Amino acid sequence: MLRCLFSPILLACLASASLGQGVSVKVAKDHIDFMVGGELATRYHIAGFAKPIFWPINAPGNVAMTRAWPIDNSNPKEAVDHPHQKSAYFCHGDVIPEGLELKHKIKGVEGVDFWSEAKGHGDIVCTKIGEPKTTKDSASVITHNEWRTADGVKILDEKRVVSFHDFGKARLIVLDIDLAASTYPITFGDTKEGSMGIRINEQIIAGPKGKGKIQNADGKVGEKECWGQASMWCDYSGPIDGKLLGLAILCDPKNSVPTCWHSRGYGLMAANPFGRAKSGFPAMKGKTDLVRMAKGDHLHFRFGILAHEGDADSGRVAELYQRFVKLREE
Repeated sequence: MLRCLFSPILLACLASASLGQGVSVKVAKDHIDFMVGGELATRYHIAGFAKPIFWPINAPGNVAMTRAWPIDNSNPKEAVDHPHQKSAYFCHGDVIPEGLELKHKIKGVEGVDFWSEAKGHGDIVCTKIGEPKTTKDSASVITHNEWRTADGVKILDEKRVVSFHDFGKARLIVLDIDLAASTYPITFGDTKEGSMGIRINEQIIAGPKGKGKIQNADGKVGEKECWGQASMWCDYSGPIDGKLLGLAILCDPKNSVPTCWHSRGYGLMAANPFGRAKSGFPAMKGKTDLVRMAKGDHLHFRFGILAHEGDADSGRVAELYQRFVKLREE
């Protein structure tokens, strides 16, 4: 079982910050809830899983935007494949600590696998959280994670600021991620298995049996057109219980590494800044320049998860993307 250590203030009060019927945030021992009025917008699980995850992610009206399985097994209509694709998360499938002899290895992975959760996988462990901060329409919490090998050796430190913004007909989760190579030089292996991922609600998969649509920032539609291509955002949309809704992942233009998309018709959508030629991404054909960090280096990423009405066009994802970018400057 993963552990998350709290400051004495948080242990004393299990922090809850709220302003009227606007946005509020509540911290418990194993999760952080972001609320809009009395409605749960998302729960950020900081313990109990191989890595922190968001589940559920609800659009306005309490509509679940991601698959519940395997966290909740009550829906027999949901697919039971890829158990590591738990709703929404950030990680990578091959993180190589240079100079460390690994005791546990997974076939096909040179370093530590934080993606698949196969035997010998790594854990991303939340060790600290800060006091929540709120305004009427937003909330944020600073967290600290340690990326550890299967036998508990820390290879990365991470400061992750999780923010939530209520836009009325849309909701935005922002992950501001600072990775620190505090113990070893780090190389991010060339694999498609990463990194900022979601598993969409089963009702709107874009495969042959689904009614969903994948669309990227460049207007390309469908898995064939979007998979492995570089783009600033990608969106998954379709009818859920009769209402057209979507979930997009947004990449900050100041991210130092271009992002390709591991977006699949069966329901996966992931922004991957580390895949190169071996990943099979068409946009990275012939490229072998792996992302590396010297010991002491930092690597920064900022991603958004946007729940919205409509599809990418009617839901104004391009416009809301610009709002996401501007939030960085506020």
